[in-house]
Amino acid sequence: MQNKLIVIGGSSGIGKAIAHRFAEEGWQVMIGAPDWTAVKEVVKELPGTGHQAHAIDLADATSIQRFAGVVKKEFGTFHSLVNSAGVSGGEPINEPDWELWRRPLEIMLFGAARLCRALIPLLEDGGRVIHITSIHHERVVYGSSAYGMAKAAVTQLTRSLAVELAPRQILANAIAPGFVDTPMSVKGGKNELESQWFHDNYVKYDHLPLKRPAQPEEIAGVAWFLAGPDASYITGSVLTVDGGLTITF
Repeated sequence: MQNKLIVIGGSSGIGKAIAHRFAEEGWQVMIGAPDWTAVKEVVKELPGTGHQAHAIDLADATSIQRFAGVVKKEFGTFHSLVNSAGVSGGEPINEPDWELWRRPLEIMLFGAARLCRALIPLLEDGGRVIHITSIHHERVVYGSSAYGMAKAAVTQLTRSLAVELAPRQILANAIAPGFVDTPMSVKGGKNELESQWFHDNYVKYDHLPLKRPAQPEEIAGVAWFLAGPDASYITGSVLTVDGGLTITF
């Protein structure tokens, strides 16, 4: 029987790379993301057949329930859920635009919780839940309080799921990437990973031991491991994939 994967946030970056990796391994993949046109293009690229693209907005509870209905109709049950949805940006906590500040929490925290409530009933016993968190779940950058809080909450959500889903032998883990060369690295039309700031801080002065950002495929490989038989005794864990960044000072 062909394994089935749901990838949320699979229209670009890490989520797209994960969809490709699992499709290359023979899995049937369903991708959900807000930009349905972009998701359709990704699905066209995937090797194999039976892959699907659907729109979902994690800030909209109705959209999540609608997506769950599609999953039930099209897949019935599935083996692994990867939540790679994320938004960049944010404001300092004392800035006046409350809605802009809270948006990362609405999507990455409350959206993730709603997603799990809607889809875990369809997850097979022995299945996997994999959240993409970030090294920001324990580190702080100016202007990213909501983002960091959301990622920290996703980490704790993952741990809670590991405990609550253990009776069904469902494993829940998170991946915490550092710098990854994705469209989220492009700000104001410039890729921060190609900037002098990045080179000076993380290459020249050795704050990043491997002296380069990750490629999305390197994060996808970790997701593939967590979904497979070699990770059968790992649950409630956060795998940091950051090129050594967080071991330096």
